[in-house]
Amino acid sequence: MIMVKKARDAEDYIHHIYIHMNETDQFVIFSGLTLEQFVLSAGPMQNLLLLKHQYEDGSFNMHTQLEFVPTDEIRSFLKEFVDSPTDLRFIDFAEERKLNTLTPQEQAELLYMGHKKEAIRPPFYYQLQNRFVYLANEEESMTKIYFRELVDSEELVVNVMNNYVKDKEKGSAFWRRKTKQSFPIMTVEDVKALRPLLKEGVLISLYKQEKPKSIYEVEVRLLPENVFPDEVWDELTSILGERPEETIRFHLQSLA
Repeated sequence: MIMVKKARDAEDYIHHIYIHMNETDQFVIFSGLTLEQFVLSAGPMQNLLLLKHQYEDGSFNMHTQLEFVPTDEIRSFLKEFVDSPTDLRFIDFAEERKLNTLTPQEQAELLYMGHKKEAIRPPFYYQLQNRFVYLANEEESMTKIYFRELVDSEELVVNVMNNYVKDKEKGSAFWRRKTKQSFPIMTVEDVKALRPLLKEGVLISLYKQEKPKSIYEVEVRLLPENVFPDEVWDELTSILGERPEETIRFHLQSLA
């Protein structure tokens, strides 16, 4: 009797994330990335200058007439939006006193980004020492992030995927009645190798194969040009029916 391999359903995967990188203008469009994932996976956060928001507990900067979130209050800020996503746009900065040195032209550029979700010029300011600009549009289920260093976007993807694996393995370790520490399934080098595909627009899907061995797989599918970020989730079953352009497989390793 010939056994037919069962096709995977969308629910069989642990996580999906859409990524489209614009290398020239130094931004990446994501869908399937939450604010919490970004804050926890993008590395240490600086202060956040809010360009568009509905946050009521921010501090106020007189020079820019904008509210901001100090570094030590970011956790509280994050909790505000975990269960109630909204349009949210901000830029990080190192010191509040440096906000007071922004010129009228630079302040106008910030307001323009908060309104239009695009930059007039590369949005990286010497005074602010900012690493990114975060521009989320909840209605379109899409987040556009400018990165001073594009490698930070690749590290972000690696951390998001590895955190899903860690959470999955923590659950497994409980039932096995032993503590297990797992090696990450992805590295920055893995994602860097995908950059030619990222520039075209891809869906990255994380899957765990339980038998015959425990293996994690990251499947990378190039998306058709007529599929937009907010349409990916409606077309997910059809997209997953296509053969991946790349598959990265990892045998899970444990440390005693």
